[in-house]
Amino acid sequence: MEAANRALASLTKVANNDIVIDVCLVGAFAALCGRSVHQQKYIEALEAEKDSLVKSNKATKKAMWDWKQQLFAEAASDSALLPLANLKVIYGEAPAPQPGHGSGYTKYQLLSRTHC
Repeated sequence: MEAANRALASLTKVANNDIVIDVCLVGAFAALCGRSVHQQKYIEALEAEKDSLVKSNKATKKAMWDWKQQLFAEAASDSALLPLANLKVIYGEAPAPQPGHGSGYTKYQLLSRTHC
């Protein structure tokens, strides 16, 4: 019992020692600084990746727009496999003919009908 009291007294003395408290605080500060540096590097890497993805997305959107314009130009010609009106229905730029009005085909039937 006396040994336990001595151990408890020494632990209390260590816990009240300013040097031990200062060492613990400096250690916690160093750990937080290290974590902050790591997070900052990670954020910078994510921002660089974001910039790269934004550029890639813009290039892809431009390419898709160019392809669509080329497809519409080819559909407007006389030798088109798919008429321009049907192509606009497929892309949603023109209203689809309602059943009972016009041709009565859905946009998917219009597409498949031109390939038969």
